[in-house]
Amino acid sequence: MLVFSVALLAGFFFLIFSADYFVKGTSAIARNIGISPLIIGLTIIGLGTSAPEMLVAGIASVQGNTGLATGNAVGSNIANIGLVLGVTALISPILIKSSLLKRELPILLVISIISYLLLVDGHLSRFDGLILIAGLIAFLYWLLRSAQQNKQQKKDILAAEFDDEIPSDLSTKTASFYVIIGLTVLIISSKLLVWAAVNIAILFGVSDLVIGLTIIAIGTSLPELAASIMSVIKKEPDLAVGNIIGSNAFNLLAVLCLPGLLHPGNVDPQLVSRDLPIMLGFTLCLFIFSYSFNGQPKINRFKGGVFMLFFVAYLSKVYLDTLGI
Repeated sequence: MLVFSVALLAGFFFLIFSADYFVKGTSAIARNIGISPLIIGLTIIGLGTSAPEMLVAGIASVQGNTGLATGNAVGSNIANIGLVLGVTALISPILIKSSLLKRELPILLVISIISYLLLVDGHLSRFDGLILIAGLIAFLYWLLRSAQQNKQQKKDILAAEFDDEIPSDLSTKTASFYVIIGLTVLIISSKLLVWAAVNIAILFGVSDLVIGLTIIAIGTSLPELAASIMSVIKKEPDLAVGNIIGSNAFNLLAVLCLPGLLHPGNVDPQLVSRDLPIMLGFTLCLFIFSYSFNGQPKINRFKGGVFMLFFVAYLSKVYLDTLGI
């Protein structure tokens, strides 16, 4: 047990730092070749922050641990809203000014509903995976088009926040080194994390779905937690929400598709009956909380507390279900 626990912690540690290096490297290269900060932020950084989930899901799927892969995708979305936004809003209320984010939120809700409908039959097929991949391509196209339109019109506040975050002092040679090292360590740490998580699940006699929904989901959401907290501290609240919306969309489109493409088959019934509806509920709450009919939209401390309360209740439900209570 000690060996598995140390391996799990080491996997998380190296996964988080390698993902950070990978994102910094890729975004710096993109900036150096003249790509706009908004495009980099919406696409490259968005996909980069989901890199840990993608690699964990890919490796788990290849090894046949589809519960770990699907649990990681759905659980990360729940953790991103309940834990990450909940904690961030408790630290500082999040004022949403970006018009682009307001357009992106309904799309995230639609993506969540489609993902649920694909899995409601209890089976994740290659065709389902292809639908999600097609959705990813369509979503990326929409992001790129929105960024181009934004460039031609009034500059969105999100563009300025991305501009401040993307490294401007990294040479292409150094950034390439970051990418190579980051990706290599990402792969190694993901394999270590999956190995430790599967063995812990076997040791405690719980399903790999439960491990994916809880330990792995929370662990792979730690980069988003750190990024969101730093964003509100630096007075960049739209970036905090933007990171979560983008990460959740990519988790469903680019992560959930992997078990379907690599190891299609039945999914755990509890994922369909419990976890996916709860994920939809969290996404709907985020959608409602992010709009205002009498002033500037804001996720205040009360709403952050509601997110946290729901997240703790969800973890308690998973724990009680595991015990058979």
